[in-house]
Amino acid sequence: MIIKRRSPFSGKENEMDINVTPLQMKMWQTGTLIQIAMPHISADDRDFIMTGITPEEWDNMSNEDNV
Repeated sequence: MIIKRRSPFSGKENEMDINVTPLQMKMWQTGTLIQIAMPHISADDRDFIMTGITPEEWDNMSNEDNV
């Protein structure tokens, strides 16, 4: 399923193809913990769904913090 989210870091709308169903998305949106609704996806995918921040943006932020 293509998931689109706007990053609070860049303001850019990003999209990722994540192996989730509409039912799993609905479960999460109505209060089920994302780890329970979508136990098979990676932490990066869960972060993207929740925040809109891509793994690359997290890496860039980590690299900037280490400068």
